[in-house]
Amino acid sequence: MDGLFITFEGADGSGKSTQARFLAEGLRELGFDVVLTREPGGCPVAEKIRDIVLDKNNTDILDITEAYLYAAARAQHVHEVILPALKQGKIVVCDRFIHSSVAYQGYGRNLGKERVLEINKHAVDGCLPDITFFITVNPESAFDRMNEQKERDRLETQEQAFYDRLFKGYLKILEDEKDTIIPIEAKGTKFETKEIVLAKAKAILQEKGLL
Repeated sequence: MDGLFITFEGADGSGKSTQARFLAEGLRELGFDVVLTREPGGCPVAEKIRDIVLDKNNTDILDITEAYLYAAARAQHVHEVILPALKQGKIVVCDRFIHSSVAYQGYGRNLGKERVLEINKHAVDGCLPDITFFITVNPESAFDRMNEQKERDRLETQEQAFYDRLFKGYLKILEDEKDTIIPIEAKGTKFETKEIVLAKAKAILQEKGLL
């Protein structure tokens, strides 16, 4: 495919959604046709599934059910939004993708990396990110960065041990996939981080002969 698939990962409150939006805006200013999307969600069916998995009243959802719901949303999203855009030569910037499932369900829920990957095998249908930006903010700092007035969803109200497991999971994913995951330390302002991400994205585009 002629397009480029870029994803953003990180703990809730890390600022990844803001950085995904910033990058999409920056790439558009450079003249690229960009699709900005998110997971779970990105299309009508997947957004309905998002409402289910993030509803804090749904406390009885089994861990394995949660994993399948995320995969179902992803299957719809990939075939309805991501693959068509890539086939048209567009750049897709996605807030979360399969690495989130591995971190949250594989490590956070203790389902295991391989089990989660198997569940998602047919959902992604071979569509994997060309590059992933991982915003490295630990869970404690991430929650401090969140808007205090923001209503927390179901996955933002878990016990601390859950967040510790998922952050360690992200670090393990980063260690295993150094060639395709770029860690970004969000130490400065969101605008300083924006410039770092855009510079790295430009370098990747130049390497691929797209810029």
